[in-house]
Amino acid sequence: CDALGVELEELPDWSCCGASSAHCTDFKLSLSLPARNLAIAETRGLDVAVGCAACFLRFKTAAYELRRDEKLKQEIVEAVGMPYQGTYRTRHLLDIICNDIGETAIREKVRKPLADLKVVSYYGCLLVRPPKVTEFGNPENPVLMDGLMEWLGAAPRDWAGKVDCCGGSLALTRTDIVYKLVGDRMTYARRSGAACIVTACPLCQANLDTRQESATHDVMPIFYFTELLGLAMGLPDTDTWFKKHIISPSELLKSLGLL
Repeated sequence: CDALGVELEELPDWSCCGASSAHCTDFKLSLSLPARNLAIAETRGLDVAVGCAACFLRFKTAAYELRRDEKLKQEIVEAVGMPYQGTYRTRHLLDIICNDIGETAIREKVRKPLADLKVVSYYGCLLVRPPKVTEFGNPENPVLMDGLMEWLGAAPRDWAGKVDCCGGSLALTRTDIVYKLVGDRMTYARRSGAACIVTACPLCQANLDTRQESATHDVMPIFYFTELLGLAMGLPDTDTWFKKHIISPSELLKSLGLL
């Protein structure tokens, strides 16, 4: 964001938004946790930039529910102990970078085009649904990240798994289900001819990175979208980022002359 001229301000005394367990525990708690952060942002006159699809959905859900029920809003305002009018927005970082910074500015920042990098964009289920809450483009075929990959010089592939669930919320409790869901996503990605997957959700990135069954298939690197953005912009120390991956992308990137 600094390299793109986006100034970020950390909310003072922010707290966890409750994803992904609060909404399974208590409805009003699930609204109070993100609403508190929204109220803090409102006192500072700021929209909220969110990098996690699960957090994004919780913030958007809180704003949606309080906008349509005045009585409920007053209860939540009392619970969080500060005023909230809903005058500022929650936006995913992908939306801000693509729609506010835009194609021209991003193309001008590219120093190392991601030429020949065959990639599929994985939006997951929480960023796009329910559409009346998230308001994030076409819930069945979003294209925002695909466009960004093109601006960076990569070769995005169309595929059937871009908005299907990877089972991230079950990663520790039902790994049998998660391996099946992740396996399906990987099968669709390979069929498209992709060499890697790029995500807009850190939970999806971690889940796909750790739950591939290498015994039956060649594993595939999984990126969070800002990693490829930073790589294409020539930001320093990119090699140190990729050492944190379970499935190293270094071999793929070196083969394309990108590392």
